[in-house]
Parts: sequence; structure tokens; C-alpha cells
Amino acid sequence: MPVTVLLVDDEPLVRAGLRAVLEAQPDIEVVGEAADGAAVIPLVRRLRPDVVAMDVRMPLLDGIEATRAVLRTVDDPPKIVVVTTFENDEYVYEALRAGADGFLLKRARPAEIVHAVRLVAAGESLLFPASVRRLAAEYGESGGNRAARDVLKRARLTEREAEVLRLMTRGLANAEIAARLVVGTETVKSHVSAVLAKLGARDRTQAVITAYESGFVAPG
Repeated sequence: MPVTVLLVDDEPLVRAGLRAVLEAQPDIEVVGEAADGAAVIPLVRRLRPDVVAMDVRMPLLDGIEATRAVLRTVDDPPKIVVVTTFENDEYVYEALRAGADGFLLKRARPAEIVHAVRLVAAGESLLFPASVRRLAAEYGESGGNRAARDVLKRARLTEREAEVLRLMTRGLANAEIAARLVVGTETVKSHVSAVLAKLGARDRTQAVITAYESGFVAPG
């Protein structure tokens, strides 16, 4: 089954460019488009895309609020990638905190766009971990976010789960973590699932943000 994608951007040329890049791949299908975040929820409910590629800044409802709305109101929500002009942008970090699974630059090369969609759809690695670290360093209140510290304290991660979380913050995929720890991939998947459940995180990105903001790991 192909990875299905919904494109949301107020610039028709951006949507056309993303569609052309993605539909050139045999395993990716663009199932719909929207010009504003306000149209996302009904389209997501009707089309059930695997991934939503959504502009972070739009006139009526921006990508941050649209992300919150989708995750709050849609059962089994899709993965969300916010699309942005500027990488080091507080709006991007706020979108990640709101629940987006990653971000993508509008100037990204076609291969990077395709890789981002596939990676987020698979959900087994962090998209652009170095960039997430930079954003956390600048906007994440590293070590100073009491709520994040409380979440981590209540989680009571085991020593192995804490080790897995540290490797997740570095962007390692499950297979890479397994090789590093000399365990099976299924064992790593179990540890990752336990970390997400204990932190109350819907995905790796949210777990990694909690790790940075709590001071569990230092960005940079």
C-alpha cells in the first residue's frame, strides 16, 4: 500500500511542486490538497491520509493550531510534517511541541522531501535530529521546563529505557539502537513503546522534546 499524503499550503505553486515530487514515487500517493489549515480536519476525516504536509504559516488557521486541532479531534490521527521557509523558527518548534512529527524546508531537495515523508510514515526514527536539537537549544527552555521535569520524574524510566531515550534524541532508528545495545530490533521496539507510554508522548518527536526540555539531555 502506498503512503498517502495530504498537502496543505496557501501557495498553489508550493503544493504543485510537492505533488510533482511525491507522485513521482511509486510508493507515495497525494490524495488531496487544501489552501488553509481550517480545511484540514474534514479532509483528514474523509481521506484518512497517512501523512499531512502542512505549511506552518497560513492566513486563517496556521499549522500550529491546525496540528493541535487534528490531534485533539481526529481518531487515529495522521503523521504531521510542518513545511516552513526558515529552519530556525520558533513557529516550527511550537508546531513540534503541539504534536507535529517533524518539519521540512520548502527549499529541500526532492530526495529530502521523499525521505521525510517515508521516514515520518514509518515512525521509527527522528526527522532531522540535529535541527531539532538546535531548535530545542534556542526555544526549548532546556532544563527549565518544570512540567517536562515532572513528566520525566513520574515516568520512572528503567536504566535501559533511559538509555534508549538518549539514543532516540540522537536520531537513531530502531535497528541502529538495536545494533548499539546488541539486542534484537523487537526488543528495542518494546522499549520505545514503553518510553512513549510512560512519558505520555504520541511519538518519538514528543518524547525527544520532553527529554530536552526536562534537562534529561542537553541540546547541542
